[in-house]
Amino acid sequence: MQIAPVIFYTFSILIILSAIKVVTVRNPVHAAMFLVLTFFVTSCLWITLEAEFLAIALVLVYVGAVMVLFIFVVMMLDINVEKDTKKVADWLAPGAILVGSICVGYYLLSSEYRLTLQGFPNPNPKEIGYSNTKELGRLIYTDYVYAFEIAAIILLVAIVAAIALTLRVRHNKITTNVDDQVAADSSARIKMISDLSDLKKGSSIEERS
Repeated sequence: MQIAPVIFYTFSILIILSAIKVVTVRNPVHAAMFLVLTFFVTSCLWITLEAEFLAIALVLVYVGAVMVLFIFVVMMLDINVEKDTKKVADWLAPGAILVGSICVGYYLLSSEYRLTLQGFPNPNPKEIGYSNTKELGRLIYTDYVYAFEIAAIILLVAIVAAIALTLRVRHNKITTNVDDQVAADSSARIKMISDLSDLKKGSSIEERS
């Protein structure tokens, strides 16, 4: 009996169960924790497929940064679970349509391979000195360079839009005016003195006043 199919099916079952728990548990903190488990088991599955760079990136970026931020945000929001569960019935029909469309699309994409080990064979052993990171970078910056740049532009636009939508200007808050800083004249702000005597004279005049 080979150990590779056992590991594959074990990780696959864990991913499916944890993903189901993400959308079924009522506590949002528990849902975020199950999503962390989903990402972590997925990275383990990617390691078995010799995609080490993607597995480490998934753990460091999503599990180590994004999901930790999600958990802190959910805990700070203090979501009222009892109030939100009353609206579940209103979303049953759209949710059923969405799940049905996802299942149909998944079947159409995977029907050619039948989701078997023969359809998804194990990768061939790589030669000594093979770098998964080097090959991924070569593909990104050669065959998929336009898609990569378009994705970067879309993310940049999303960041700017998020900042613009959440920015709130308060009238009673002291802020920095960039236009005033750029238009500042150094002659009106800086006083040039020749020696310490001028400085002492200036301080004595201020003391008298």
